Amino acid sequence: MTLTLVEADKILADNFAPWVLDLGLSVTELDEHRAVLRLPWSARLAREGGSLSGQALMAAADTATVIAVSAARGAFVPMTTVQQSTSFQRAVTDADVLIEAVLTKLGRRMAFADVTMTAEGSAEAAARASTVYAILG
Repeated sequence: MTLTLVEADKILADNFAPWVLDLGLSVTELDEHRAVLRLPWSARLAREGGSLSGQALMAAADTATVIAVSAARGAFVPMTTVQQSTSFQRAVTDADVLIEAVLTKLGRRMAFADVTMTAEGSAEAAARASTVYAILG
């Protein structure tokens, strides 16, 4: 039931707030248990000191989870974030970030995922998140 990359990008375009779309996220990989999104580097998303802001990373993790749940279900369904816990491990400067959301449990009404955010070209995670979603539809 996995979506195509084009279908997943359409879910992004049709279901997210304009400020989320301004992040420039794109879906690069999908299967029935995970989604990988690219967050392109932008100085607009940097904080003082030149590293990518945590808010941008958290929004990207949240968005990647929605795409992973949608891919697993074969279509977008309304859902809402119940919990997100993020740990920042290293700064990202001048690099795109790959956001991999892996579903650890998908039920009829709840979904759980682990999200790893890694600067492109790095072997070590910049941040990790744990997300929980209520499926409304």
